[in-house]
Amino acid sequence: MISIAIDGPAGAGKSTIAKSVAESLGFIHVDTGALYRAIAFYLIKNNIKNAEDINKALKSINIKISFEDKCQAVILNGDDITDLIRIPDVTLLVSEVSKLKEVRKFLLSIQQNIISENNVVMDGRDIGTVILPKANVKIFLTASPECRAKRRYLQLQNSGINCNYDEILKDVNLRDIADTTREIAPLKKAPDAILVDTSSLSLDESIQKIIEIISNKLHS
Repeated sequence: MISIAIDGPAGAGKSTIAKSVAESLGFIHVDTGALYRAIAFYLIKNNIKNAEDINKALKSINIKISFEDKCQAVILNGDDITDLIRIPDVTLLVSEVSKLKEVRKFLLSIQQNIISENNVVMDGRDIGTVILPKANVKIFLTASPECRAKRRYLQLQNSGINCNYDEILKDVNLRDIADTTREIAPLKKAPDAILVDTSSLSLDESIQKIIEIISNKLHS
């Protein structure tokens, strides 16, 4: 099986780009952030807050990933929660959930089972360093904080959501600090990963660049 790891900070466009790249290659796209969001959704729904209760709750959580026409669906205890995990409350909690050692350990086996059965493009923050240390191709996708904040601002504006650019930029910077300094599996570029900065690239240009890198690596 062939595996592609795409890591990078929040707002770098990892999931959007990884999904398009996977479609182009005929691979499965695995959005690992969705798994952490599923945990966060369960905790919110059941009003579970402290670490000890979270560890106990993992025994009651069954998460499955299904793929219909190469599209990922997240199934939590038999229910499709694919759309529900994108609500603001989940977004606010997911960064804290992803710091927890037991949660990361719990999800590792789920991710590795997917990898063993499919050609995958997997994106996240520790894919090339922890989840897929032997990936065929590793890419570290980034863009300046200002660029990532602007993209998020325009995305929200186009969705009719009132927002403030300065606040979004502040959140981006805070998220970067949290992700790069966390004790468990911090965000960092794997030594053998290829750095791709998309600050000056359009979405289509970014996708084509990644596909070109993967093609060259796989056929070299």
